[in-house]
Amino acid sequence: MPLEAIIAGVGLLAVIAYAVLAGADFGGGVWDLFASGPRREAQRDAIAHAMGPVWEANHVWLIFVIVILFTGFPPAFAALSIALFVPFHLVLLGIILRGTAFVFRSYSPEGARGLLRAGQRRWGAVFGAASVVTPVLLGMCLGAVSTGGLRVRDGEVQVSGTPPWLEPLAVMIGLLALAICAYLAAVYLANEAADELREDFRRRALLAGTAVVALSAALLPLLVITAPHLWGGLLSLRAIPIMAIGIVAALLSGWALLRRRYRLARLASVAQVICLLAGWGAAQYPHLIYPDVTLESAAAGAATLRFVLYSLPPGLAILLPSLWLLFRVFKGETFRRDAGPPPA
Repeated sequence: MPLEAIIAGVGLLAVIAYAVLAGADFGGGVWDLFASGPRREAQRDAIAHAMGPVWEANHVWLIFVIVILFTGFPPAFAALSIALFVPFHLVLLGIILRGTAFVFRSYSPEGARGLLRAGQRRWGAVFGAASVVTPVLLGMCLGAVSTGGLRVRDGEVQVSGTPPWLEPLAVMIGLLALAICAYLAAVYLANEAADELREDFRRRALLAGTAVVALSAALLPLLVITAPHLWGGLLSLRAIPIMAIGIVAALLSGWALLRRRYRLARLASVAQVICLLAGWGAAQYPHLIYPDVTLESAAAGAATLRFVLYSLPPGLAILLPSLWLLFRVFKGETFRRDAGPPPA
């Protein structure tokens, strides 16, 4: 297998890790914004308690993707930085705002309770709004590289008409990304919560899962009309087995939620997202930006690719055990049972 294909595969795995982990954090912000009912404050407490120990660590995968891209495929990195300058900076702003709001809401200084609660509500609104907008923009950026509207000729980025990230296909993928994040978060929270709260998040998971199915169904004819190359890739021999497994995982996840088998629902929902992104990668191959930038044309020199490849094992040997320990300590059953409510 060519070196550039291996490096690109590692980058896709990092995208998947970011979607499965940070995607659930974005979804937690969505449900924080739309918390309702007599237990809305308890719902927000559960979301904050679930996110608090790990939400910053999950962004390591986004940094990993960026490093892989600008080191292994510098022409593609340059083209995307120019063509998607606006959405990339809005994503960065959204990540900063949601992180800042999450911390400020949790660690507001003591004062008059009325003022404190008002401040917490304002920061909570910022946290929720940024959590909604950011995954939509990330999905739009992902869709932009597949629409064919972003052209790169002789190293120059050319965009005619509507920016590729604002085309209907990209917008639909952005909305699907938001629904998937909300679904993941609700499934994870249903698995961690108990009693009435568990039922609250279960109902939200079923609602978000229905939205995922509806948006996926609406996306299919749009793919056929506006991106036949991507539709053909999804039906290729290398992609269709992955997509078939993803469909089975989605059905299993929904069935498990209906039967209140929460751990199975969590595993199946993760498999669903993995297959969705892996299928997209297989359909997109060998293009990084359709139709002008391929893995081969954008790859750095062989020496650089070998350096990246050889540096991955020692780096991951440090990163993966550290993340495992973090999740083991702060997401384990003992911690969830014994820890008190999040700071207020």
